Amino acid sequence: MRLNMTPGVTQVSQQVYELHMTIFYICVVIGVVVFGAMFWAIFHHRKSRGAVAASFHESTKVEILWTVIPFVILIGMAIPATKTLLAMEDTTDPDMTIQVTGSQWKWHYRYFDDEVEFFSLLATQTAEIENDKDKRKNYLLEVDRPLVVPTGQKIRFLITSTDVIHSWWVPDFAVKKDANPGFINEAWTRVDEPGIYRGQCAELCGKDHGFMPIVVIAKAPDDYQAWLQQTKAEQQQAREEEQRLLSMNMEMDELMALGEKTYVARCAVCHQANGQGITGAFPGLAGQGVSVDPNGKLEHLSVVIHGKPGTAMQAFGPQLSLKELAAVITYERNAWGNNTGDTVQAAEVQAVLNGDSL
Repeated sequence: MRLNMTPGVTQVSQQVYELHMTIFYICVVIGVVVFGAMFWAIFHHRKSRGAVAASFHESTKVEILWTVIPFVILIGMAIPATKTLLAMEDTTDPDMTIQVTGSQWKWHYRYFDDEVEFFSLLATQTAEIENDKDKRKNYLLEVDRPLVVPTGQKIRFLITSTDVIHSWWVPDFAVKKDANPGFINEAWTRVDEPGIYRGQCAELCGKDHGFMPIVVIAKAPDDYQAWLQQTKAEQQQAREEEQRLLSMNMEMDELMALGEKTYVARCAVCHQANGQGITGAFPGLAGQGVSVDPNGKLEHLSVVIHGKPGTAMQAFGPQLSLKELAAVITYERNAWGNNTGDTVQAAEVQAVLNGDSL
């Protein structure tokens, strides 16, 4: 079991580790000297040996010593600490910039120069969390889409949040920055060796705080460019597919199948797999609310797409595709005995996204 800080894989993380060890050894020496002198004095000047306490005060030499010595020690600690802090905060001249946005309970990554963005969610199976299956090696530290970065380049992170305070923490990089709603914090890293590096949200951000992992894959420049081009092509294909869907009507069976899959992955953690919700925290969807209101279809779309201010209901419009949004709303209106018979199509979702009336 590791009892010390991780040395990390970047120059800054090595500096932080060396600073930590330097301060640690200084504290050890101070402790040994102070307690050694104290125990020696107690032993050699004990009453059983006939020691008589001296009576004196206002020793100028002693006062100068106990002022100068701590001052020198503090200066000796401050110099390397300042150098390390300045290095950690130096985000100038980056080779690339990535925006990191936290939300309950996922991360969104946006590559400023490459028109690539995606959400990264926990990939650990629900059966593992509920102890129905054995936990794998990286339990609660695996995601569906990791952040991919190139090695040997200075990467600046712009870190913010859409709801509450989160904290983006990757120990191997010595990067830990709060993600505050309405503010942007900066951090940076340069990874020299390819590999997979894991972290977590380090700020108590709600009931699923422990289910918000971070995975970063560092690739050699050529491999990174191959990944980038493939990701761009996939996202362009997805946009073209969504445009094609706008002129189509999906069948109920197809919508329900995809809707159930999307609901289990994105909605069940709050509203429960059976649609009953959590009393006092998250409303039920089975047999109540806009899910069964024959005149509530538009409101239902608006809540799922835009979220509900003042509640934990977040906006899924930026997170899901038109097809997934149409399917999950259809599922909620027809699962658990709701049976409204309503289907939602991609064109209707697009209209709400654009602020148009249906």
